[in-house]
Amino acid sequence: MRTPDLDALYREVVLDHYRSPRGRHPVAHPHRKSEGKNPLCGDEVELALEMADGRIRAVQVRARGCSISVASGSMLAELLPGKTLEEARRLIKTFKSMMRGEPAQEGVDMGDLDALEGVRRFPVRIKCALLPWTTLEEAMRDERSAEQET
Repeated sequence: MRTPDLDALYREVVLDHYRSPRGRHPVAHPHRKSEGKNPLCGDEVELALEMADGRIRAVQVRARGCSISVASGSMLAELLPGKTLEEARRLIKTFKSMMRGEPAQEGVDMGDLDALEGVRRFPVRIKCALLPWTTLEEAMRDERSAEQET
């Protein structure tokens, strides 16, 4: 069970990511792109990935909407550079598990994502937290040639 002090710290982490979102800079040569929308609340995410040597070199996330959606996208942009697509898939799976109240997969660096754990107490807001991650999944389904990713 989280303490009030920990809840306050997590709120500050979320607000920091909302006020100063990471990953806003355009990606010079995006290899994968996707857009996601939550029609129920109006949240929108545009995501672009630049790949090099089988790893994510750069991430751009432009999120518009509530603090949870924007903060989640910012956390995604902070965590992904340097990861392989397989590592990114593991991170998506672990974050989705956390949102369902399941234990986190061992060995996966969640960065600031644990600050969003309390969102699962508000089922209607889980989609807000997941929108950047489902948009990432869509971008990773893009079947562009491997030559473009190196």
